[in-house]
Amino acid sequence: MTLFDPEPEPSPAVRKVTLVRLSSELARSLATIGRIAVEGEVHRPSKRPGGRIFFTLKDRAAQISVTVPASKARRARTVNGERVQVTGTLEWVNQWGQLQLVAEEVVPVGEGAVAAMIAEARSRLSNDGLLDRPRRPIPLLPRAIGVVCGSDAAVRHDIESVVVARFPGYPVVFREVTVSGAGAPDAIIGAIDDLQQRDGVDVIVLARGGGDATQLLPFSDEDLCRAICAAGIPIVSAIGHERDRPLCDDVADLRCGTPSLAAAAVVPDRVAIEARLDTASERASALLARHLDRAERRLAAVDRDRAVTEGLQRARERLARSRARLDALRPDRLVEVKRAELAGHRRHLESLSPQRVLERGYAIVRSAAGDVVREPGAVQHGERIEVQVAGGRFGADVADG
Repeated sequence: MTLFDPEPEPSPAVRKVTLVRLSSELARSLATIGRIAVEGEVHRPSKRPGGRIFFTLKDRAAQISVTVPASKARRARTVNGERVQVTGTLEWVNQWGQLQLVAEEVVPVGEGAVAAMIAEARSRLSNDGLLDRPRRPIPLLPRAIGVVCGSDAAVRHDIESVVVARFPGYPVVFREVTVSGAGAPDAIIGAIDDLQQRDGVDVIVLARGGGDATQLLPFSDEDLCRAICAAGIPIVSAIGHERDRPLCDDVADLRCGTPSLAAAAVVPDRVAIEARLDTASERASALLARHLDRAERRLAAVDRDRAVTEGLQRARERLARSRARLDALRPDRLVEVKRAELAGHRRHLESLSPQRVLERGYAIVRSAAGDVVREPGAVQHGERIEVQVAGGRFGADVADG
C-alpha cells in the first residue's frame, strides 16, 4: 500500500434475524406507508365462496396482488382488463411470503366504466323497489335543518346566504366530512346517522359543489343510496349542478340542482309565513265579527217578556211532571197501588171459583161412583146420580130423555 492508496471500505455488518422477525419488521415498515391509491388494470379477478375477491393489479412494468374483503365487495368493480383505482393498505402475508394490497374500494377510471358501475348499482336498487318507493314529504317548518357537506367554504357560504335571506337565525346544523375519494361514502353515511340522532333535526341536505363523474362517484355509492332510503327523516340531494346526476338523486326524497336551491326548498320564508299568519288572523277576526253580528241580530229580535213567560211555564210543567213521578214513588202511594192490584186479583180468582159458577145456575152431576158426569153416555137408564147446586145436593134417577 502506498501513501496515496485509498483506505479500503469496511464491509457492511450483516444482521442475522429469524424469518418471523423479518416478517414482523416488514409488516411494521408497511404500516408506515399508510393508505394509498394505485391505478392499474385488473387481471384474473376471482371471487371466493366467502365473498372475498382476489385479482392482480398491473401496469406496464409492475404488478401487485389485491384482495377485497367481503364487506367491501359491493364497492369493488373488478372487470378483467378494466383500468381502476384501488384504495387501501399494504399487508405482508406470512403464510404466503407475499405482499398484497388490501382494498377498501376499487373504482373504475374513465367515464364509460364509471357509467357502467353506476348502471349496475341502479339496477340492483331498482330490483329492490328503492327507486320507486314513496317519497317522504319535506316539512314546511322543520325544527332544525341538517346539512352534510365538505370543508369547501363556498358550499356552506351559499347555504348560509340563503338562510340569511329567507329566515335569519334559522337553526341549521352542519356536518363537514370527506365528500370525495375513498372513505367518503362511509363518512357521509356516518354524518346522516349522527344528524338523525340529533333531537330536532327534521330534514337533511346532502350538499356538494360540481365535479366530474369520478369526483361525484361517492354519491353514487350503493350503500349510501340504501342509507338514504332507510333514513327516518326526509333527505334532499343537492349534488353538483343540473348536468350532474349521481345515483343518490334517484333515491332522495327531493332532488335540487344546487345547494342554494336545496336551502331555498327547506328553509322557510319568514316574510311569507308572517304574511300568511296576518291573512289568517284577518280572516279569523272577520269571521268572528260576522258571528257576533248575527248573534246580536237574533238577540235583538227576541221578545224578552214572552220568552221569560214561556220559559217559566215550561219550567212549571216540568216541575209538575217531576212531582207526579215523586208522588208515585211515595211508600203510602205504593201501598195503595199494590192493594188495588191485590183486590183485582182476588175478584178474578173468585170469578173462577166453582161455587160462583154454581150460583150462576150451573150444577155438578156425579155418578153413583162419585165421578163427575160430563157426557150423557157416562150414565145408564135408571142409574142413581147425585146433583150438586149452589144451595146443596140431592139425588135423582136417570130417565130417558
